[in-house]
Amino acid sequence: MQYWLMKSEPGEISIDDIKKIPRMEWFGIRNYQARNFMRYNMQPGDLALFWHSSCKEPGIYGVVEIACAAHPDSFQFDPQSEYYDPRSTQDQPRWWCVDIKFVRKTRYLSIAELRTFPQLSALKVLQKGNRLSITPIEPAHWEFIQELLKA
Repeated sequence: MQYWLMKSEPGEISIDDIKKIPRMEWFGIRNYQARNFMRYNMQPGDLALFWHSSCKEPGIYGVVEIACAAHPDSFQFDPQSEYYDPRSTQDQPRWWCVDIKFVRKTRYLSIAELRTFPQLSALKVLQKGNRLSITPIEPAHWEFIQELLKA
């Protein structure tokens, strides 16, 4: 099993939105590194911290599970979608995604609180300039954060 951190702006998709539906396509990723994490590394059963970004209180709000292997992002083929890519075809899709499902809502764990723990200093989301919407999490970091979420 692998662990991940997945970011979303709460105005676009929040942990509460995910809680309401059985499963959701993680659409709209248009960064090759994040796409490749989904396409080549994420597996059904992997777990991810759900992070609200670009908001007043960024941080961890919940846990989601990877529900299926990577598949072409359906929004890339829809000319009405803001995620449409005219260079992408059904035969040669450029953008891939996974589906996620809700596991649990957690207490809010802020970026400021995370930064107080030297054990988490290597966590990608805490690095300056990191803007990726999907990053891997080391098992030791995952376990440490799970203990923090119990508090």
